[in-house]
Amino acid sequence: MAGNTFGKLFRVTTAGVSHGPGYLCIIDGCPAGLELSVEDLLPDLARRKPGQSKLTTQRDEADTPEIMSGVFEGKTDGTPIGLLFRNSDQRSGDYGDIKDKYRPGHADYTFDAKYGFRDYRGGGRSSARETVCRVAAGSVAKKLLAREGIRVLGYVTQVGGVKADVPDPTAVTLEQVEATPVRCPVPDRAAAMIDLIDAVRKDRDSIGGVCELVAVGVPPGLGEPVFDKLKADLGKALLSLPAVLGFEYGAGFAVASMRGSEANDVFVPDERPAPELAPPGANDLSPDCNEAVWTPQRGPRIRTETNRHGGMLGGISSGEPIVCRVAIKPTSSIPRSQRTVTRTGDPTEILVKGRHDPCLLPRFVPMGEAMVALVLIDHLLRAKCSRLA
Repeated sequence: MAGNTFGKLFRVTTAGVSHGPGYLCIIDGCPAGLELSVEDLLPDLARRKPGQSKLTTQRDEADTPEIMSGVFEGKTDGTPIGLLFRNSDQRSGDYGDIKDKYRPGHADYTFDAKYGFRDYRGGGRSSARETVCRVAAGSVAKKLLAREGIRVLGYVTQVGGVKADVPDPTAVTLEQVEATPVRCPVPDRAAAMIDLIDAVRKDRDSIGGVCELVAVGVPPGLGEPVFDKLKADLGKALLSLPAVLGFEYGAGFAVASMRGSEANDVFVPDERPAPELAPPGANDLSPDCNEAVWTPQRGPRIRTETNRHGGMLGGISSGEPIVCRVAIKPTSSIPRSQRTVTRTGDPTEILVKGRHDPCLLPRFVPMGEAMVALVLIDHLLRAKCSRLA
């Protein structure tokens, strides 16, 4: 099976299935000298873990990783970081009576078509439980990005027909996002979203929505101009997550009804206070590194009056906040009888048992943040090699 590694300089490889012994995560390319412990990974893992509220699946997993390699005396040593997550609350029996039936909305049929067989226990390799590895790796990426003043934050802007207006994405704080279990920073809209999710759950159904992701402090010059555009890698990263059916950045699909004079963002001198530079060596990642990961911007400081381009022009970061959104479909596993077929093509009915989220949005937020962080740290490291001076 190919396609289990993401990134070029900062690479993440995952292995495991949802009802197997556990998951393995290998982070290769993390510079030496970064202080790192299990405690650094736990906050985002807690935001992703099941059972955190009535809005999420009640599977009970501690999701506490074991660091198997890559850290010595509390700091990364430059070798691959190995993480192990042990599964502890599998209920494989919930899937025994559907092993020969295809669940609507799932990867059962397509996986069978590709490999000729599949692990039917909770989706196997296609299970969203694999994202525990991505969130852990994203926590490491976030810690590296924070050294350069870059912050990544996600939040829910829509559940079903309930929408929240967030006029300034850069002003949203983590405290506002975490104030409610649905992770919407607008309190009254969050309450309406919770009521909707609860009603859908009681109706034995599920609901989708939209997550917005924002990265502030990203310097201009990240991304490549052709195939490895920053927007393309962000799209691939987010679309690789389970249940994501749509991706847009900046004004997104709204540009389809605009004229060029409306869509363009005008360049102006950046008269905002310059960010404070850290003292020499403050950003060094090891005693042998005499430069920070990123060199401060060269030349005049420039910005745009508006940000319809979402922080990326020609696939390269402009220095404005990166703003993107993803559409998440309703959870495919619902406790209702649905029509389907067997592996031999015979029509039948299926009732999916097990524990499932009535809405994926609350737990998706840290997953989306992780993938954005992984893309940014990969391109940040790659930018070091783009010019000599």
